[in-house]
Amino acid sequence: MRLVLASGNRGKLAELRGLLGDLPLSLQALGEFTAASAEETAPSFVENAILKARFAAAAAGLPALADDSGLEVDALAGAPGVHSARYAGPAADDAANRAWLLQQLADVPADQRTARFRCVLVYLRHADDPWPQIFTGTWQGQIAIAQAGEHGFGYDPLFWLPERACTAAQLDPADKARLSHRAQAAAALRTFLQNLLA
Repeated sequence: MRLVLASGNRGKLAELRGLLGDLPLSLQALGEFTAASAEETAPSFVENAILKARFAAAAAGLPALADDSGLEVDALAGAPGVHSARYAGPAADDAANRAWLLQQLADVPADQRTARFRCVLVYLRHADDPWPQIFTGTWQGQIAIAQAGEHGFGYDPLFWLPERACTAAQLDPADKARLSHRAQAAAALRTFLQNLLA
């Protein structure tokens, strides 16, 4: 089964290929079909994921999987949220987003830096599918005072896991593949796809 991932994010593609790798499907990047991407104009992760999935399914002529995910920081009233990838500006990269987040939290003490990663995965059979399948996951943690770790991507070097005494970027990738918000959503997606492919 061929499936298009509605993302140009290599980190997401690699993670999802790893999480779904033993299923009889080929997960292809949207960039293999078009250089364009969906405009993420919706106010929620679910709505943005559906927008992206519809765009990808139409562009590729294949069933589509979209991931919309981000970081919610309580001290920032849930920001960056749906703007996580562009938090420091439209052209910002991961390093700029992390630096801007640290700047916004400069005066916030450690015990008030609670946060969570949230992931929404949406599966569509085709661009006009009236019944999107939605799978979600949430990963609780805190924002560290400084960056640490070499694994992962995005905000992982700042996402502190108190029960592990390390950041998400310091976790062994196999542990992250079990614990993360994306892993949780992908586990539910996997069950759905197994039934679909059976």
